[in-house]
Amino acid sequence: MKTMERISPKAYRSDGFAGKYQELVRKEMIPYQYRVLRDEADNTERSGVFSNYINAGKALRGEKAEPFYGMVFQDSDAAKWIEAAAYSLAAVPDSELERETDELIDLIAAAQDEDGYLDTRFTISDREKRWTNLLEAHELYCAGHMMEAACAYYESTGKRKLLDVMEKNAEHIYRRFIEDGAEGYPGHPEIELALLKMYRAAGNSHCLELAKHFIDCRGVDPGYYEKEKEKRDWFVWGNNPVDYDYQQNGKPVREQTDATGHAVRAVYLYTGMADLASETDDRELFAACRRLWESIVNKRMYITGGIGSTVHGEAFSVDYDLPSDTAYSETCAAIGLMFFASRMLENEVNGEYGDVMEQAFYNTVLAGIQLDGKRFFYVNPLESLPGISGKAPTHRHALTTRPGWYACACCPPNASRLISSLGQYAYGEKGNTVFCNLYVSGDVTFSNGMKLRCETGYPYDFEIRYIVSGEGIIGIRIPHWSEKYTINKNGSAISPEINKGYVYIPVSDGDTVRLSLDGTPRFVYPSEKIPALSGKTSLCRGPLVYCFEGADNGGDVISLSVDPAEEVRVGEYDGELLGGTRRLTAKGYRREPQKGLYSSSAPKKTPCDICAVPYCLWGNRGENQMRVWMDIR
Repeated sequence: MKTMERISPKAYRSDGFAGKYQELVRKEMIPYQYRVLRDEADNTERSGVFSNYINAGKALRGEKAEPFYGMVFQDSDAAKWIEAAAYSLAAVPDSELERETDELIDLIAAAQDEDGYLDTRFTISDREKRWTNLLEAHELYCAGHMMEAACAYYESTGKRKLLDVMEKNAEHIYRRFIEDGAEGYPGHPEIELALLKMYRAAGNSHCLELAKHFIDCRGVDPGYYEKEKEKRDWFVWGNNPVDYDYQQNGKPVREQTDATGHAVRAVYLYTGMADLASETDDRELFAACRRLWESIVNKRMYITGGIGSTVHGEAFSVDYDLPSDTAYSETCAAIGLMFFASRMLENEVNGEYGDVMEQAFYNTVLAGIQLDGKRFFYVNPLESLPGISGKAPTHRHALTTRPGWYACACCPPNASRLISSLGQYAYGEKGNTVFCNLYVSGDVTFSNGMKLRCETGYPYDFEIRYIVSGEGIIGIRIPHWSEKYTINKNGSAISPEINKGYVYIPVSDGDTVRLSLDGTPRFVYPSEKIPALSGKTSLCRGPLVYCFEGADNGGDVISLSVDPAEEVRVGEYDGELLGGTRRLTAKGYRREPQKGLYSSSAPKKTPCDICAVPYCLWGNRGENQMRVWMDIR
């Protein structure tokens, strides 16, 4: 039974910090990515998305078609772009964007086979290979993303064309895997969570049944992919079918205890599991989700909310293996962690899920985006050293600056759809209670008739003011990092009891509730079990993890150490610095250069001020050194 429902895409209008990023998505990222998908953007890798749909339509009509272009999952780029456009249209109507989206949807509809199958890679060529490589071919993954897009566009605009296309596609998949009894489950989980959205948007019970099937059958036969490989003579990447941890299929999902394998696949799967658990009141499934959640956040997550520490398979490694300089921490994985956290909230109103949502959002997700909205990090290291990062064989994945676009372009449109739909993560409702999970400025309307106006300068300022229309109860999350806080209602201090990280306040029409959080900078120390971080500390303020860049520290940060016993100064908000931010200034020391590669003489240290900026803004001033974790003096 759901303890919290998501709000409608039309329910939230943003301003403030979140509004700035949503404007960036609307004005820069969506138009830029549209040009990329049409192969009209300068100085970018070819996408081929539009041309693939055009050529798939030609193939179905018996006309001469050009070969498929791109990754086997290229169709998903179109789906995520449509979803971002849908959420943007829900907030700000735009006839030109709606026309462009409808045009793409027309191409998608024309590329659908008569039996409901939809995947341009296997429609343009190799039709006989359909459904023969679930391990690698991503047909179910692409279908899932397009289902999500269809639901978002229907909920935002009321237009059913894409929803009808994907309901037909879902019926095709249902016939194959349920009615005809075909074996198998997705190599890349995603469709599980999408089918649950389809179930709610289209009211089709087959979608719920199919989602449950794919979740329940996963890992029952761990050897399925081996048998599948024996029946075919082709491959995409040559994935190892017996790498059960990588594919999260070594045992049934209800028996799994550790977050393993490809990090994005894992959290997409866990999101579907948590969503199904709340939809069907499956407490056994939720218990499995809780174990996997604890595995991630207590043993396998970076301080930035990033997950997936190794480049080998873009995957979770082992407990406490969290190196900074070779961190993989894919942007999509942090987005997926936010998905998982939001669905866990729907099973249990618990502040730790909101804590992790904001940790991932304000740090890793936003770090994936250049301030101009046209360059993107796929990988998010916590330390960057030009000359080593991006060049040494062990560090080649950890780039020092964001590239404009790349062949595997999953992250840019994923970030767009997440930011555009942020209101659905920030707010929730259940009966006469509304929930404030994240502190985002703007207006929100709930289905129970309540309305809230949130005014805040968060995450740089820590006063959050809610102006109420209607009556009911407000549940407000109190973040774990705020040791002190105060709440007043209509100017009078109140002290509501905290229940699992939330306070609950009865309100009536015209009431004002003000939450004041602790904005004192704080040093955070790692567990002694994390060997890569021994003797180090990081600097945080509110939800923001700060980093030290060469641009603020004379070009060199690796010779610096910090004194956490000294007070940290908070700078004035600077609208000209990195799009608007606050610097933190700490007391520290700079080591003088040594002579030679090694020396018997202890290095001399000189006291100095060292400056930090939010991690999410690093890499916007060209190539320079960067560190999150600093040596303690």
